[in-house]
Amino acid sequence: MNTDTVMRAEPELEPHHAEVIRATLPLVSANIDRIAELFYKTMFAAHPELLTDLFNRGNQAQGAQQRAQAAAVATFATHLVDPELPHPAIMMSRIAHKHASLGVTPAQYQIVHDNLFAAIIEVLGGDVVEPPIAAAWDRVYWLMAEALITEEKELYDAANVASGDVFRDARVLARTEDPAGAAIFTVESADPTVKFPGFIPGQYISVGVRLPDGARQLRQYSMIGLPGDGTLSFAVKRIDAAEGCPAGEVSNWLHQNLRPGDTVQITLPFGDVAIDPTATTPLMLISGGIGVTPTIGMLEYLAAHAPGREVLIVHADRGTQTHPLLDRMHELAARLERATVEIWYEEPALGARSGRVDLSELTLPADADAYVCGPPAFMHAVQSQLRDAGVPDDRVHIELFTPTDVRVDEGMAR
Repeated sequence: MNTDTVMRAEPELEPHHAEVIRATLPLVSANIDRIAELFYKTMFAAHPELLTDLFNRGNQAQGAQQRAQAAAVATFATHLVDPELPHPAIMMSRIAHKHASLGVTPAQYQIVHDNLFAAIIEVLGGDVVEPPIAAAWDRVYWLMAEALITEEKELYDAANVASGDVFRDARVLARTEDPAGAAIFTVESADPTVKFPGFIPGQYISVGVRLPDGARQLRQYSMIGLPGDGTLSFAVKRIDAAEGCPAGEVSNWLHQNLRPGDTVQITLPFGDVAIDPTATTPLMLISGGIGVTPTIGMLEYLAAHAPGREVLIVHADRGTQTHPLLDRMHELAARLERATVEIWYEEPALGARSGRVDLSELTLPADADAYVCGPPAFMHAVQSQLRDAGVPDDRVHIELFTPTDVRVDEGMAR
């Protein structure tokens, strides 16, 4: 991730605007969830294609996307009026990579702007949002939007594509069933004259499917396997409805329908939570559940190109029957000269610790970079434990695919 990009793209907020934002931030923050809810409702009414073909409908149904949007805007505005706070470059980079993976274009920022400000005025009232207040918040929005547009353009330029031109048709070469229930798909370009580009271990692609009701929904999946041979592989876990959360529309469709020879739409690889292939410092790869997929991608690369690098592998799951890619993880670890595997299962099992991950039971490698992926509660706990262990924030890299990730400690999330 290049945080300098975001910092260069972000001018300072003018003093008169900063004064207004500082005075009105408490009011906006207190109402920002209502603002975000109305904003999405209004925008989707005017542009229903955004809900069916771009935004995650499951997250919208739970309100997760609205909360993420609210937290991102508040975080950015707070930094503008108090530059002494940690810079939100990490948050901005993550949003930019996600946007690039969804094919977001600059024109869509105007749509967001118009509907967001209509929601602000309706929630707070036109008598409250006087011209100076509207002008100041308008400036905040465009500072944030322009910073994201700048970084997204750099991502598109690096991929040698025009803005938003990231979707490609892929043909399924193989499908493998993992004992824990994940399906592993390997795809190649449907155009025989084109090969898919390489990727940095830890990156992801978006996979898009046309559902029975006609909606095209997109979801992100981390890549496993080695980059550079023109194919891409990713693992998909079936997601059942549970505890008020809907079943996974895309993941379950892929499980039920995608077979070798079929065609599916994917995007080019993006993602800023990726290991530095040139580094030699120790690594801690910490995962929970299907969050093991970025770990597997990193281990594939290390086993092939850096087998002498010190690696601590930590994974948490319910038990062996639910641990995705378990055999592959052990096979790759065995090919590394300095790898240690530590597993925690909620259910007792031979060779695993019982209960939840407790890093205080381990000797953590000094000067290591930690890469963490898993459910939000798991990552919160791991973040706290790493901080208690004295691991510097800038060495902790968090990969999250839920919209609630903006609620995770931005000082550490990468």
